[in-house]
Amino acid sequence: MALLLKTAFALFAGLMMTRAFKYLGFKFPDVTAFLIAGVLVGPYVLGRFGLGFSFASELADVSVISSVALGFIAFDIGSEFRMSQLKEFGKAATFIGIFQALAATIFVDVALIALSVKLGGQVLPVPAAITLGAIASATAPAATLMVVRQFKAKGPVTNLLLPIVALDDAAGLIIFAVSIGVAQAMIGGAVNFVSIIINPLIEIISSLILGALMGYILTMLEKLFFSNSNRLSMTIAFVMMTIALARQEFNFGQIHVGFSSLLVCMMLGTIFCNMSEYSADIMQRSEKWSAPLYAVFFVLSGAELELSVFQYPFVIITGIVYILTRCAGKYFGALISSSIMKCSDNVKKYLGITLFPQAGVALGMVVSSQSLGTEMGGLIRNIVLFSVLVYELVGPMLTRNALMKAGEIEPGQPEHVNRARFSLIKHR
Repeated sequence: MALLLKTAFALFAGLMMTRAFKYLGFKFPDVTAFLIAGVLVGPYVLGRFGLGFSFASELADVSVISSVALGFIAFDIGSEFRMSQLKEFGKAATFIGIFQALAATIFVDVALIALSVKLGGQVLPVPAAITLGAIASATAPAATLMVVRQFKAKGPVTNLLLPIVALDDAAGLIIFAVSIGVAQAMIGGAVNFVSIIINPLIEIISSLILGALMGYILTMLEKLFFSNSNRLSMTIAFVMMTIALARQEFNFGQIHVGFSSLLVCMMLGTIFCNMSEYSADIMQRSEKWSAPLYAVFFVLSGAELELSVFQYPFVIITGIVYILTRCAGKYFGALISSSIMKCSDNVKKYLGITLFPQAGVALGMVVSSQSLGTEMGGLIRNIVLFSVLVYELVGPMLTRNALMKAGEIEPGQPEHVNRARFSLIKHR
């Protein structure tokens, strides 16, 4: 009963905040309204008076909903990888995706290492700076997808954006594994080739294989049904099943076999939408089911934002440096790589801005960074939490504005979407 009540309360709060934004004349994306609603009902505002989510344990109760929502978001992104589109811009998306991730890492590494030299290694250790640089490579797929779907954006920037966001996960995993391996070696441990290179590659390959296998099985099973409603039910069941399987881990000596739930679900969506003749209709039907789930996900994400980091001045200063240099890396990385690939002027100008949001994948990397020690891990966690707070609240608005300036959102589109809020998925 408590879980149902909290979920309903989160959805209600998010929807009412979108109405409040419209009444006040704020033309913000819905995702921003959901996040702010989450902050208000979280532990630091209404939660203090017993009216919202008061404790972390209460948020943990509904964390399964966030996991399921993130899986469906990845599944939706995977559906964008249709062969017809990949033939057109797959090469450019791959090159830009890797280049901008590396650029963000290098920019943050240089800035934070310089800050470490200036302030001293005791204040900001170099291993922590290197780890933060790797975390900077990650981009949040959820907020980006929500903005694209809400405003029905379409054009060259959007065509590249979604594949790049998906590829960013794989590139970020490798960059992070190498960086944290170097950081551990600097602290005093030996460089471990298996943990730096082999295990990340195994995770990526295992995730792609598992997602492809589940996508193939789903496609075959869909043929047993004659009703698209039943096919939709089967699809929902398979996405949930895939999320559960992606949580499994296996160890064989030094070899660790794990999965990235984002990569697995993206691959599931890719295989399904390229193999199944029913995929277009099923994806259109799924919008009515998944849209409220997305709303709850973003409200809960807002409730989980840590406002307590504002009590640490050094965290704020370092966080600001991290945010500015990461944004510079993303922007100039996308600008340079899209110029090399001879993309249009709009792609060069605006693609980098749409890559600013950061959340889920970065927070997952923060958990792994705890292996550097309690003190250093805590420092990294606070800095990333501060940046995520800023990115989550500001990033969606920047993405929307960039797509509008690129001419990929029609001027009257937001008003149309406000009348049909949950029409999130538009297939080309």
